[in-house]
Amino acid sequence: MVIALAACGGGSSALVEGTLAKRPQPTTPKAAFETAEALAPRLATVEIAIRNRSTPDAGVELLGREQQVLYRTLAARPEWQPKVLEAVPAEIRASVRANLTADTELTQLGVPTDELPHWHIVAPAAPAALVADYKAAEAASGVPWQYLAAIHLTETRMSRIRGNSSAGAQGPMQFLPATWSIYGAGGDINSDHDAIFAAARLLKSRGAPENMSKALFAYNNSEHYVKAIAIYADVIRTDERTYFAYHAWQVFYGDRLLPEGFDNP
Repeated sequence: MVIALAACGGGSSALVEGTLAKRPQPTTPKAAFETAEALAPRLATVEIAIRNRSTPDAGVELLGREQQVLYRTLAARPEWQPKVLEAVPAEIRASVRANLTADTELTQLGVPTDELPHWHIVAPAAPAALVADYKAAEAASGVPWQYLAAIHLTETRMSRIRGNSSAGAQGPMQFLPATWSIYGAGGDINSDHDAIFAAARLLKSRGAPENMSKALFAYNNSEHYVKAIAIYADVIRTDERTYFAYHAWQVFYGDRLLPEGFDNP
């Protein structure tokens, strides 16, 4: 069963409906840690390397995928989280706590379904191209680009998911057709560029950037959603390189990885 989350901008997020709704242990790839004390140093190494300017772009992509699995492991073992937070270096503790909190908020939004979604999973556009679109939309609207990136991450994993939500929301930023007719400016609902700009226009019309919480609530009327988006945006704002790790996060549906090429019409 899938819930339909009422929202002005995106209806129910495709990703929220299933990918973040269950909390099983990750299966692909595996994170083989038997204790929190064993996981903590690896998570610290990954987080620090992501922020290291000498880490090549390809390295950040691999680190981002490992980062996602580590957080999925912690989400499945909440009793480990206090120990991990205590063990990681102070310089990354706030970011680790933020990612764990965002996951907790998003898990409040979805109800698991046993059926695989009718999605097609594709490769996303290059991170630099998406960042250019986010920043151009910020320049046009005043909406901080980090919020647009966080919405994109949460809704469709940077456009990896091609498919509608149960409420009929469509495209990279999950717009209902009626809402798209207002904010889409005649563009293509399935275009990254057009959808990102439409999201910025919607948020601007609802109070952004002065009142981002109000604007985000208009996009998806859930306080859990608002908190999660704000958290991810703040992490990216603190260090832009964290976006490139988020960009690598893949699509999981419950305990199943839906790789690029997955197709369930």
